[in-house]
Amino acid sequence: MNSAVEKSFIDAASNRHLDWLESEAIHIMREVAAECANPALLFSGGKDSVVMLRIAEKAFRPGKFPFPLVHIDTGHNFAEVITFRDKKVAELGERLIVGSVEDSIKRGTVRLRNPATDSRNAAQAVTLLETIAEHKFDACMGGARRDEEKARAKERIFSFRDEFGQWNPKAQRPELWDLYNTRVHPGENMRVFPISNWTELDVWQYIAREKLELPPIYFAHERQVIPRNGLLVPLTDLTPAREGETVETQVVRFRTVGDISCTCPVSSDAATVEAIIAETAITQITERGATRMDDQTSESSMEKRKKEGYF
Repeated sequence: MNSAVEKSFIDAASNRHLDWLESEAIHIMREVAAECANPALLFSGGKDSVVMLRIAEKAFRPGKFPFPLVHIDTGHNFAEVITFRDKKVAELGERLIVGSVEDSIKRGTVRLRNPATDSRNAAQAVTLLETIAEHKFDACMGGARRDEEKARAKERIFSFRDEFGQWNPKAQRPELWDLYNTRVHPGENMRVFPISNWTELDVWQYIAREKLELPPIYFAHERQVIPRNGLLVPLTDLTPAREGETVETQVVRFRTVGDISCTCPVSSDAATVEAIIAETAITQITERGATRMDDQTSESSMEKRKKEGYF
C-alpha cells in the first residue's frame, strides 16, 4: 500500500471514529434536553467545553440551545480564557450565567485563610451548588472525560448527585444499552458527561476536523515559569517564586486550563493543532497528571472533591 493510500485509509478510519463519538454525544445531549426539566451546559472557555458547544450546535441548531450556559468563575482564571469565553458566547448569541466564587466569599459560604491568594479551585464546588440551587437546575452537562483521572474513569455518563450535591461512587445507576435513568427528586440533580468516552487525542482531532477556535494559551508561547516538584508553575501574582526558587523563561503550552493557582503548562513547541495532535499521540502522562497541582495532594484528591460536590 503506497503512503498516499495508507494516509487516506487512516484518515477515513479516524473520521468514522470521530463520527461515532460525535453521534453518541449528540444523543446524550438531546436525551438531557428531552428528559430533564431545567438543564444547563457548563462552559469555561476550555478546549473540552468548546467541543461541547460544537456538539450542542449540531444537536439543536438552527434553533436556540434549550438550556443556558453556566460558568463558575473563581476570579483567578487566565485572562485569555475569560476573554475567549465572552467572545464565544457573544458569537453564539446564547445566555451565560456566571456563578462567582468571589460572591460566595462575600456571603461567607466560602472561607479561605487568605482569599486574595489561596487556591479557589475546590471552593468552586460550593459556588456550583449555590448556582444549581438558585436556578433550580436538575442536570448540568460538562466536558469531563474518563481518561483524565481515575475518579472520573469510574463515573457514569449520567452521574447522580444527592440533595447535598454529593457523589456516591457506590450508588450510581446502571446504563445498559445506552438507556439512562434521569429521574431525580427535588433538590437532587444529574451531572452529565456527553464526551466521557473521548480521549484527549480524540478532542484534538475533533478540534482539527471542525476547525474550532481556542484560547491562545493552548498553543506554544514564551512564559516565565518556576520549576517546582516536577511541574512548571506559571509566574503570576497568585503563584510567585518561593525563596530559593529560580524563574525561567520557557516555551510552553497549557494542556488544560483552570484556576491559575493550580494549573501548570508543559514544555512544548507545538504551535499548531496538528503539532499538538502529534505530541498528544505519544505522551504517556495524563493531562491532569502533568499539569494540575491540586491532583497531586493525594491519590484520592479528585474523588474527595467530587464527593463534596465538585463537577
